Amino acid sequence: MLPPNRRSNPQPRMTTATRQEVLALYRRIFRLVRKWQAASGQMEDTIKEKQYILNEARMLFQKNKNLTDTDLIKQCIDECTARIEIGLHYQIPYPRPIHLPPMGLTPLRGRGLQSQEKLRKLSKPVYLKSHDEVS
Repeated sequence: MLPPNRRSNPQPRMTTATRQEVLALYRRIFRLVRKWQAASGQMEDTIKEKQYILNEARMLFQKNKNLTDTDLIKQCIDECTARIEIGLHYQIPYPRPIHLPPMGLTPLRGRGLQSQEKLRKLSKPVYLKSHDEVS
């Protein structure tokens, strides 16, 4: 039997490939910030947007640094990639809002309110999953 400090860790660890993918995403964000230009062309807008990108990246990576579930890590990677691609495409670093009218998904019957909330949660795009948790 192994001494207490030599026992294997029962929690699954992040694989080397996943760790490299996360670090590559983090580096990609910092490279993106260096080249970022605001769509308005104003220097103060560019500075604000660069600062927003850096703060958002640091906060979310810090918040998720202890994740061990590979499925959750994959979801975070997908969200990060989607936010980068959408930001580059639209030249807007902020998450694009979605517009779902309240109570507009299903008619209210019985447990309507609970099903409304469940459907609303399921219909949220991947790039907004962590935004509402932080905001």
